[in-house]
Amino acid sequence: MTLSGAVVRLRAVVGLAFAQLRRSPGRTALTVLAVTLAVLSVTVLASLGVGVVDKGEQGLDNADRDIWISSDPVDPSASGTENPIVVAHAKSAEITARDDIQSASPIAMYDVYLGTNASDLERRPAVGVQETHDGFNFREGRGFEVDEETAATPPPEEPTVGEIVIDPRVADSLNVSVGETIYVGTSRQTADAAEFTVVGTSGYYSQYLGSPGVTVPLGDLQAVAGTSGTDRATFITADVTDDADRTTVANDLDEEYPEYDVRTSDEQVQSMVEERTIVLASGATLVGLAVVGGVVLTANLFALVAHQQREQLAALRAVGLSRRVLAGTIGTQGLVIGLLGGLVGLATTPLAVLGVNRFAASVLGFEGLLRTPPAVYLGGFALALVVGTVVAIVAGWRAGRYARIEHLEI
Repeated sequence: MTLSGAVVRLRAVVGLAFAQLRRSPGRTALTVLAVTLAVLSVTVLASLGVGVVDKGEQGLDNADRDIWISSDPVDPSASGTENPIVVAHAKSAEITARDDIQSASPIAMYDVYLGTNASDLERRPAVGVQETHDGFNFREGRGFEVDEETAATPPPEEPTVGEIVIDPRVADSLNVSVGETIYVGTSRQTADAAEFTVVGTSGYYSQYLGSPGVTVPLGDLQAVAGTSGTDRATFITADVTDDADRTTVANDLDEEYPEYDVRTSDEQVQSMVEERTIVLASGATLVGLAVVGGVVLTANLFALVAHQQREQLAALRAVGLSRRVLAGTIGTQGLVIGLLGGLVGLATTPLAVLGVNRFAASVLGFEGLLRTPPAVYLGGFALALVVGTVVAIVAGWRAGRYARIEHLEI
């Protein structure tokens, strides 16, 4: 075929495709909407899958610590951990004294009972740290900070700071706000012995604990738990100096403290990921379901479009048009509809992601759970444009096979 003949055929295919689209504006609009929904299913579910996989790594990155030391593999969602590291403050001070360590501090995790009335208490997970930081994204109020001298000494027998940061959902459940006091204890019988002032609301640790929790100065939490004498902690975290290599330092600490598991932040992420194969599988499954579901929906959509045009295709076949032209006509429709639906789907993705993220934050406590890297948008648009066009061409080719004169209405 000559170039001029190919151009004529292309113009004919495009003209027929647009004529078919204009002939049924309602069907065209519904088809564009269906493609938009297919794109949204891919982008939203893929964003959820990416967010599930990335959540643990982001948490450790936000903690901004180079080395993590623990006694046994620890599941952060298990708030009833036994806090196996003893004499944690002394060990932290010993590690901090090294020339290649900038600072080290312990972290403890307990279950506590809290409430405004000693006879009406709620059980919540609590995390004990030396200080809060900017990554907490406080909804209201502020955080707390323990001075260096207090942080370096063994915990006291009684709480000394008396401040607490609570999840906004805990605040709503207890009907308390910043500035009010609540009872805190590790049992219902001892909770009325210690009062804490709510200084801020934040769901920072809740998203890693798996339920709404609270954050308390480490020494105060140990005093409430009655472990000041043994000085128990779940982790000891450390930052290396600027001129030190964290892998080398971690290896040195591993040799010096063989009774502990010493990991760099990257190794800690890997360890947590290995212990969460279900989470990883869930994230990968969501991405896979998004792609497969989008392809199936798009294929069925354009097969239906071709089926609805069988009389028009039969008429075109009767006047001598080839199956190739008919397939090109349906394929061009798929390209146009995929382009429009893809653009609308990508434009509405940020709104859908924002809505789901707000729901996840308010109900589950997960901030920014859905992630939309460029690959998510690219995948959604590729589904609409490439898959839509290819599927439409195949549907048009198959429809042309069955486009016969007997399908025409007499």
